[in-house]
Parts: sequence; C-alpha cells; structure tokens
Amino acid sequence: MELQEKCKAVLTAGAAAPAQVPGDIPHGDMPGDKIRIGEEHIRKANTLFPRLLEELACTGKSRAVVSVYGGSGVGKSEIASLLAWRLQETGIGSYVISGDNYPRRIPLYNDAERLRVFRTAGLKGLVAEGVYSDGVREVLSGLWTAETDPDPALQREYPWLEVYQRHGREALTDYLGTAAEQDFDELNAILSAFRSGAPALWLKRMGRTEEERWYSQVDVTGVEVLLLEWTHGNSPFLTQVDIPILLNSTPEETREHRRLRARDSKTDSLFTTMVLELEQAKLDAQARTSRLAISKGGELLDPDTL
Repeated sequence: MELQEKCKAVLTAGAAAPAQVPGDIPHGDMPGDKIRIGEEHIRKANTLFPRLLEELACTGKSRAVVSVYGGSGVGKSEIASLLAWRLQETGIGSYVISGDNYPRRIPLYNDAERLRVFRTAGLKGLVAEGVYSDGVREVLSGLWTAETDPDPALQREYPWLEVYQRHGREALTDYLGTAAEQDFDELNAILSAFRSGAPALWLKRMGRTEEERWYSQVDVTGVEVLLLEWTHGNSPFLTQVDIPILLNSTPEETREHRRLRARDSKTDSLFTTMVLELEQAKLDAQARTSRLAISKGGELLDPDTL
C-alpha cells in the first residue's frame, strides 16, 4: 500500500486519535542529545498527528520528508520523536534525522566563528563611521573580556557601541543559518537520495569535539517518512522538504528549554541571547511557508497569519 493510501486508511479508521506514550521511545540521531518528553510535547504531537497524516495523504509520493523546525531548544527533538513513533505504530515506517549533525564546524568552533563574525564586523564598522579611537579600543577590550559587548543597555554609557553592535548584528545575520554556517548541500543530497528510493543512507554523526565525527549507514528500506528536526528545517537553502512544521516560540521560551536540556554552558549569555533573537527573526520570516504550525501553548496556527 502506498503512503497516500496508508495515511487515508489510518484517518478513516480513527487511529490518529491521541495515544498513550510509553516511557521510552526511539529518538533522533544526534550523539549525546538529551530529550525530555513531557505532557506538553505529547499534547502537541497528538494535535499535529492527524493534520500531518492529511498532508502526507496529499503528497502523492511513496516517500516524504517532514521537517520539524523552530527556535533552538523549542522541543523539536521531542515532537519529531513522538510523530515518528506515532507513524511507526500505525504501520508507516519512519526515521528521525537531526540537522545539528550538518554544520560546517563542530559546536565549539562554530560558536567561536559566530563571535569572530560579530566582533570583526563591529570593529570595521567603528572605523568606517569614524568613531574608533584609542579610548574606544581600551573600553572595548574590557567589554570583550567581560563578554558584555553585545549588551544594548551599554549604549547609554558608550554611544559608539550602537555603531559597533549594528554592524556586528548585520554581519551575524548574514552568517547564521546560511551555507557559510550549515552544509545544506550534503543534507539536500541525503534527503534527495531518500526521496528517490535509496535503500540505505550514509548519515553523519557529530559530537562536541573534533574527534567525534563519523558516518553510519542506515537501512531505510522500510522507511516512508523521514523526519528532519532542525532549527533551519524551513530554510530557503533546504530544497528537499515536503512538509515543514513550525513549532512557534519566543527567544525567552527557547532559552528556558535549552537550560533544561543543558545544551551549553552559556545559555544565558548576552551573545547567546542575541543569536537566539536573530535566529528567531529568520524563523518569523519563514513562518508563512510552513505547512503546519503550532504555538507554544499547543494551538494550531494558520501559517498565513504569522
């Protein structure tokens, strides 16, 4: 039975109704990733599942790629895992792939590159607008040491900081979620191979250190839906997604979730806060092209109104 017919049969039989979730279900392929499935994730997945089946039934394809995307730490891993488990339970083969395995650099180096991009552009901006001086250099050095140079509140004390931060933010916006930061070519090739019927895929794994990078061959002969969980799952650079699902949130909400998952040691830093805000602005711009969207509170949203 083709994917389209399977989805219609599940909907007709009423099998898309909310289900009891066991204590442990398979999750994504990001090494060391910790997921904490709570009641809010289960409610969202139960709300999304019948709508997802409806979308899959309309694709007319034997294999489909679904992305679960949103701000960093919003619950993508949990929701994707739950949707994949629901699909498996209804006889539709699924697998969860993590886009976090496909940056150009390991997290430590990428964090450093983000900071380099911001500070380099900020410095050049100060020179270009004629406000750089030895005094500025001395103050800025102290701000770098204290890691407070992204703080907009300091503009009251140092007006030239507005120039520095504006140029830095513009350059960082041009870097975040682009092909300079993420290997969209490799991921697009993998998704394309899956959609074309490849029986197996070589999938990248990435940990937190330089030595923790390898590939695993995954048998996907019985997989009909590949779920990609990733912040950039609806990026214009990503060309092989059939159904993007937005988990809507605010930077404050994603920061709290990151804290619970202990994703990094600087969750509350001023720089991380700025990165989350810039990423959220990009997500907001992409929202209307999503096929499904759900709020932090679990209500379905109309993407056209976002």
